[in-house]
Amino acid sequence: MRTAAIQRRTKETDIALTVNLDGRGFHEVDIPVGFFKHMLETLARHAALDLRVRVAGDFEVDAHHAVEDTGIVLGLALKEALGDKNGIRRTGWALVPMDESLARAAVDICGRPHLRYEARSRGRRCGDLELDLLEDFFSALASNLGAGLHLRLEYGRSDHHKAEALFKALARALDAATRIDPRRLGVPSTKGRLREV
Repeated sequence: MRTAAIQRRTKETDIALTVNLDGRGFHEVDIPVGFFKHMLETLARHAALDLRVRVAGDFEVDAHHAVEDTGIVLGLALKEALGDKNGIRRTGWALVPMDESLARAAVDICGRPHLRYEARSRGRRCGDLELDLLEDFFSALASNLGAGLHLRLEYGRSDHHKAEALFKALARALDAATRIDPRRLGVPSTKGRLREV
């Protein structure tokens, strides 16, 4: 089983997270930011990974520390669950519609962290989440997973639909990149290894 359990405590947040890459999309998310909870559940469901996460923190300040630190912990858990990365496809991409919105994602689990994020929102918030925190989440995820992550919102009207399309596209790309290909021997690199962050 490709699983991991990470707990990370700081003076700002306390996060416990478990992930199973070979799951079925089961999710149990406990975070008092409703829209972000919805996005994490969407990610788990569409990546077909099982995710349990509990986030406590300084929400009296705002959700910034919790959202960014959740990206850190999720990235670390995915990296640990991938182990030596033998046999994975390594790259994945997806183009996903959500009603009037369209988003694309591409991921390369190469050990070289990078985020390219192109998305604009109409407003500052969606529900109880400040939308600029999404870029912080994706950046933390890419850095701690050790992946090149490219996210682009092609177009859309509803900020809810735009964010959900991005998360669904990321989920589908991650599902493809982390999948085991039985034809592949060793790590998918001509170098014979994938760089560690």
